[in-house]
Amino acid sequence: QVQLVESGGGLVQPGGSLRLSCVASGLTFNYYVMSWYRQAPGKERDFVAGMNGDGRIRKYDDSVKGRFTISRDNAKNTVYLQMNSLQPEDTAVYFCKARSPADQIYWGQGTQVTVSS
Repeated sequence: QVQLVESGGGLVQPGGSLRLSCVASGLTFNYYVMSWYRQAPGKERDFVAGMNGDGRIRKYDDSVKGRFTISRDNAKNTVYLQMNSLQPEDTAVYFCKARSPADQIYWGQGTQVTVSS
């Protein structure tokens, strides 16, 4: 059974940093494209960042370029999202997503990030 478990969310002041982690189990991790999405209250779930299996390809939404960094440790079945210079508009529930080569998709349960003074 595939499980994705996010952690690292919390309350941070504007300009602060957080690092999210997503630990995967029940899958061959290095085969999967791993991504982070976020969903603010009353809004759709939006793509934030993604990385392919060997880490050579990374993509970011324009709103986070230069502030967020996605990385992965295939030995630990973990993908990270380092978030710097956080702003109130970054407040959302952040979700981890795994996509297999056959387009099978799995989601984590999400972790809340709140940016507020």
